[in-house]
Parts: sequence; structure tokens; C-alpha cells
Amino acid sequence: MVNLIWAIMALIGICFAMFNGTMNEVNEAVFKGAKEAVTISIGMISILVFWLGLTKIAEDAGLLAKLSHLCKPLVRRLFPEVPPNHPAMGYIVSNMIANMFGLGNAATPMGIKAMEELKKLNGYRDTASRSMVTFLAMNTSGITLIPATVISIRMTYHSASPGEIIGTTLVASTISTIGAILIDRYYYWKRARGGKR
Repeated sequence: MVNLIWAIMALIGICFAMFNGTMNEVNEAVFKGAKEAVTISIGMISILVFWLGLTKIAEDAGLLAKLSHLCKPLVRRLFPEVPPNHPAMGYIVSNMIANMFGLGNAATPMGIKAMEELKKLNGYRDTASRSMVTFLAMNTSGITLIPATVISIRMTYHSASPGEIIGTTLVASTISTIGAILIDRYYYWKRARGGKR
């Protein structure tokens, strides 16, 4: 559906440019955008490789296991329907840790695996379970300690201080995560009181 929307928007833009006589500007924008996309991608690859390398070192040193162990009591409270030793729990914790380090691209495969495992627990129903909704809210709003992707983009565009957004990102993502949890719990409580499960 999203691909269709983008295709329609591109066609409308091209038709509008043809009737307006601004095809030269459109061509310039297309090539400039393609060049910038490659530049940003290379910048992002370098920062992602760096952070993924650090994450691998932390994993080999046992730091990620300790961090996962610290997160598990909180994750168990957020996902009471998921058994403690279920594979979904490991994927959820891994996804949360990757998001904390701003590695959205690295977190995505773990998020998909977590959703697959949660769907198994839900009996492959079409309706999302409480845990699936909570995970989606947490994944969307997740606390970010180091926004690696954004720092990479700022470095690509020669920001004087690419890392200055770390503090504000931490505050904003913490507030959004707390808000997501409170809203998730409110709607669960409201639905439970209404007798709908």
C-alpha cells in the first residue's frame, strides 16, 4: 500500500511538472536526491558498522547478557502473558537493547522475530494480543541512549557537534516510552473493566 502511495505521488509530481514546464528542476532534484541518498547510506553504514562492532564486543564480554538480565524483570512485568523462558522474551529484550543504542536497522530483524513468536503464543489469530500491542508501543517509542543513526546523518552533513542531541533524545524518548506504557496500560485496564478480553 505504501509503495502504491509513493508511486501515485511521484506520478502526480511528474505530471504537474510537465504541465508547469518545470521538468528540468524535477530532473535536477532526482539526481541530487539520488546522490544524497548514496552519501547518507555510506555515512550510515560506517556508523552502524562501528556500533554493531561495539555491540558484538559487548556481547562477547558478557555485557549484553548482564544488561538483558537487568532488563528481564521489567520486561516480565510489561509482558506478563509471555513465559519467562520463551524465545519471544529473548527477542524482545534484544530488540529493546538495540533500540537503546539507536540501531533501528539492527533491531528490526529481532522485532520481526519477536512478533512471530508472539503470534505463535496468540494462536496465529488475526487479532493482536495484549503482548503484541505492548511490544509495538514499546518498539515505536523505545528509549534511545545513543541515537547512532541520527548522529551519522548529522556527521554526513558536517554538523559542528553531531552528538549534542544525545541528551535531548534521551529525555524525549524516555517521555515517549513512559507515555506509551501508560496509554497501553490505560486501554488494557479500560477493556478489562468493560469485560472485553
